[in-house]
Amino acid sequence: MELLREELFLDIRTLTERLDVSVATIRRDLGDLDDAGRIRRTHGGAVSVNQVALDPANADRAVSNLAQKVAIAEATAAMVADGDTVLLDAGTTALEVARRLAGRESLTFISNGVDIIAELIRGNAHNVYSVGGEYAEINRSFRGPLAENFIRQFSVDKLILNAAAIDLDRGLIFTGSPVNASIQQAMIEVSGQVIVVADHSKLTKSSFSVTTKIEDVGAIVTDVGARSIVDGAPERLRRRFVIAN
Repeated sequence: MELLREELFLDIRTLTERLDVSVATIRRDLGDLDDAGRIRRTHGGAVSVNQVALDPANADRAVSNLAQKVAIAEATAAMVADGDTVLLDAGTTALEVARRLAGRESLTFISNGVDIIAELIRGNAHNVYSVGGEYAEINRSFRGPLAENFIRQFSVDKLILNAAAIDLDRGLIFTGSPVNASIQQAMIEVSGQVIVVADHSKLTKSSFSVTTKIEDVGAIVTDVGARSIVDGAPERLRRRFVIAN
């Protein structure tokens, strides 16, 4: 428990070396701690219990893991082809992607994020569609039935989707509330390829509402801090991940 307070993730090999006990002992102890609700077992190790019931405020997310978000954004932008229509989910990592795509004249953009729309306009993006609906200050976005109906009028090539949490044990991608999940699911419906952008901290959390299954997205772009967690996942899930350097 003390080690988990210092690190986001501990793999079984590290625990056997640092505690000088067998793999069987570690597995048994982790199982007991998981049953007691003190940790959460993952493939190949354990993470601290950190349930995210609500998304943190947008201003707090904007400065959290910024270097990792920049690396993720650069890798994601490279996956967008000239002529693509790109749907950007509201969020600070998608905002970094928008900053790197705005100057590409052949792209068409759709977003429900206020900050993303502003960044695209500031960056002289040529074709921009803004989603309307009920405004939510928590992530500075428009959502709800009006927003979902607007999104369903389009067919897009790439969706840049944010995540509050990714659970490799259950193979699920989460967001903070049912209303967020609903608009994200509408986005997935109209998209040819879904690219989830999530820094390594999202792989050590769980959250309230399921958006989709990991196997139903095209790629999950994350940073090098997630490598030890991803490496312990089954191949069918591991192959979805792109590690941004």
